Amino acid sequence: MLKLFVKSSERLGLPPGTPIHTGKRLTDATAIAVMDYNEEILEERTVDTVEEVCRYRDTPTVTWINVNGIHDVEKIETICSRFDIHPLVLEDIVNTAQRPKMELYDNGLFLIAKMIYYNDNQELIVEQVSFVVQDRCLLSFQEQPGDIFETVRNRIRQKRGRIRRLGADYLIYSLIDAIVDHYFVLLEDLQEQIERFEEEISVDTKPVTLTRIHNIKKEMVYLRKSIWPLREIIMRLEREDTKVIGETVTLFFRDLYDHTVQVIEAIETFHEILSGVQDLYLSFVSNRMNEVMKALTVIATIFIPLTFIAGLYGMNFKYMPELEVPWAYPVLLAFMAAVGLAMVIFFRRKKWL
Repeated sequence: MLKLFVKSSERLGLPPGTPIHTGKRLTDATAIAVMDYNEEILEERTVDTVEEVCRYRDTPTVTWINVNGIHDVEKIETICSRFDIHPLVLEDIVNTAQRPKMELYDNGLFLIAKMIYYNDNQELIVEQVSFVVQDRCLLSFQEQPGDIFETVRNRIRQKRGRIRRLGADYLIYSLIDAIVDHYFVLLEDLQEQIERFEEEISVDTKPVTLTRIHNIKKEMVYLRKSIWPLREIIMRLEREDTKVIGETVTLFFRDLYDHTVQVIEAIETFHEILSGVQDLYLSFVSNRMNEVMKALTVIATIFIPLTFIAGLYGMNFKYMPELEVPWAYPVLLAFMAAVGLAMVIFFRRKKWL
């Protein structure tokens, strides 16, 4: 189940900038992958030690350092110290309950986004991704291996588009754009689920359907909570004058801002549609209950006079009319059937049936 708020009692009383990992440990070891490139060359490798990473700090090429696994606080702290990353940034990197945010520092900018996708079991996975952008270097920190950035890596490998010609500012744009594009994939899955809900409700109303609708609505609340701040971040990147984001890349962030607005509008629309589907479900259940109650009421009403007649002739008296008459029983049954039929005809004329 998604948690909209994660509390950590371990952080109580600690001074600002103290790195404490919050969240689940999703991988056994911290792995570091490096892509160092310019328009002519590309070096892609996995490094084992922080010392190997540090040699890419002052290279004239663009370097993307991707760290998978942030539970090893000591290792993350060493990387941040070698790249002059502020202690407050380090604290936010290892705290997986952070809201998407952006902070500007003297030597670059820090950005947090939420990578959201469905796994093979159709479970919503929300992973925090932290980015530190410096002059010609971008560091990304993920909770576990596996991400949605493979298309960006392929563009770098195959020299497609502008990514090999431009700097780290275009790289951070490409990564955020991949995150936002995957939101659209997520919305397509949600739309298919909503359509299935509508088909299921029109056929049959099952309690499990209402539970699934409720779960999807909670997921949408979490999506909105994660994407709204990202829109503010992209707006700041588009409008604010930063040292690491060039004017050329600013235009791309303007287009990306429009995409985030589309995602937010789609989420709000889907949330309203789901509310309507939920109301439709409850309406179907209520109508079905009304039909059942109407049928039971009609049956009970028809049997009221019949029960009266049967009770009257079932009283234990010796001297009763027609008690000794041979044809009295079938006549009484016929009369009771006639009463029931007359009541049904009366109900139909009144349009109660």
